[in-house]
Amino acid sequence: MTWEPSVVAFCCNWCAYAGADLAGVSRFQYPTNVKVVRVMCSGRVEPSYVLRCFRNGADGVMVLGCHIGDCHYFKGNERARQRIADTGDILERLGIGRERLLLRWISAGEGALFASTCREFVELVRSLGPLPEVGCDQP
Repeated sequence: MTWEPSVVAFCCNWCAYAGADLAGVSRFQYPTNVKVVRVMCSGRVEPSYVLRCFRNGADGVMVLGCHIGDCHYFKGNERARQRIADTGDILERLGIGRERLLLRWISAGEGALFASTCREFVELVRSLGPLPEVGCDQP
């Protein structure tokens, strides 16, 4: 059996999730191993959410939100940018690697960008291989 990467995509409700919906209704192809999780704002994705994804078997995590300046919560995506940078540092220290975490801005009208982002990130994670055991057994 061939290994397939498991990827979680946290999508902001107002932009990226709508972009995912547009990708679906437009029949843009993207890998089925991307699990979409709807969040109200990309700024609400805490490092613990990302770490929990990896602990529970994800090989990669994407955080997709509104473009800078277009956030429905004014500066939520700016908060996301800082949180994801900090989370990348944590992933490096844990031996997971920051390349398994992606932050991208996708608007509601960018269904094609959502699909291509998913395809490209799954290919990147596939090239990295399965996530090695990192010894984080805590709940």
